[in-house]
Amino acid sequence: MSTKKYSYFDASLLFFLFLLMVSSCVSIFSAQKYAQYDENFMLKQIIWFVLGLLVASVIFLFDFEQISKVTPYFYGFGLILLIGILVAPESIAPYRNGAKSWFIVPGIGSIQPSEYMKIFLILMLANVTQKHYERFHIDSIGQDLFLLVKIAAVSLAPIILILLQNDFGSSLVMLVITISVIFLSGINWRIISILFLLLVSLVGALVLIFLYNPEFLLNIFGTYQLNRIYSWLNPFEHAEGIGYQLKQSLLAIGSGMMDGKGFHNSNVYTPEAHSDFIFTIVAEEFGFLGAAFVVALYFLIIYRMLGIAMYARSKIFEFYICIGMVALFTFHTFQNIGMVTGLLPITGIPLLLMSYGGSSVLASMIGIGLVLNISLKKRDYMFSEDD
Repeated sequence: MSTKKYSYFDASLLFFLFLLMVSSCVSIFSAQKYAQYDENFMLKQIIWFVLGLLVASVIFLFDFEQISKVTPYFYGFGLILLIGILVAPESIAPYRNGAKSWFIVPGIGSIQPSEYMKIFLILMLANVTQKHYERFHIDSIGQDLFLLVKIAAVSLAPIILILLQNDFGSSLVMLVITISVIFLSGINWRIISILFLLLVSLVGALVLIFLYNPEFLLNIFGTYQLNRIYSWLNPFEHAEGIGYQLKQSLLAIGSGMMDGKGFHNSNVYTPEAHSDFIFTIVAEEFGFLGAAFVVALYFLIIYRMLGIAMYARSKIFEFYICIGMVALFTFHTFQNIGMVTGLLPITGIPLLLMSYGGSSVLASMIGIGLVLNISLKKRDYMFSEDD
């Protein structure tokens, strides 16, 4: 590969990721004093970051024609893992926080297949969309509906399997990724408008049912998920029970004020502060300024990925990989920060590359590796080697 080709590598994205990794390790070091497990989470997070960077580097050895060919196999493997969790005994796949989403692997720890399935789904949606437009060159309502059916079929299988695991958060992430691909897939806007109205109607119906007949939702989502809604609506009323985590999160964030209490000086205990609630540590120890810095990093990372997508828009497969990753990072960021600040219900969605978690870190780095690979090759799509 020529030096000229490497000169187009998006180093700024890698730099922002490095800053995020450092922020993650600093925050986890402070948060692990609250963790209910006697482990060095910061050291483990560093190991996962190193493994993630190695895996991302390996992705650079492959071009996207090869990646497209093996995508269905990765997607199928992901589905097998999701089915395996459902049928596996609890000694191998135990329940945690009401969800059965992890395999326990001796010597490694826990593996959460749904995190990897998010990346496999992005690849598969990009693959399906690419194959469709390679086969059909004339736009029509019929062909648009056919593409919509294929996208829905690819997405529904993992979403349903993850819902059966009682992991509403991950299934919601996959739904958002799917909607993002549909909106940018070139499908006729009349079809999209109808889908949007149906989605709004469904959400409105769920809200009305929750207000007037919550027992019906209890039979569908279960007590654990419904309790999360109650704790979100009024955490201080349930401060000693289901609202305890959110109450502590609000107290920790509020106590940080503008410039925080200082590194390792947090003193408000928040459950899962090293994982899903890592943002509370940032806000408490570094205040509004530290929290704004982390939010700015996510904005810059999403902005760079969106820029890479625009450069690669002439290549359907690569373009939709970038769009899927933008949707993944955007939703995770808004949902996680929204839930720890009480603006959104708690869904158990981690703050990508900040929260502790091997599966989340490794899956995110695979996705980032794909985007960086696209940035490496983007100018080759626009100009010849002679230019």
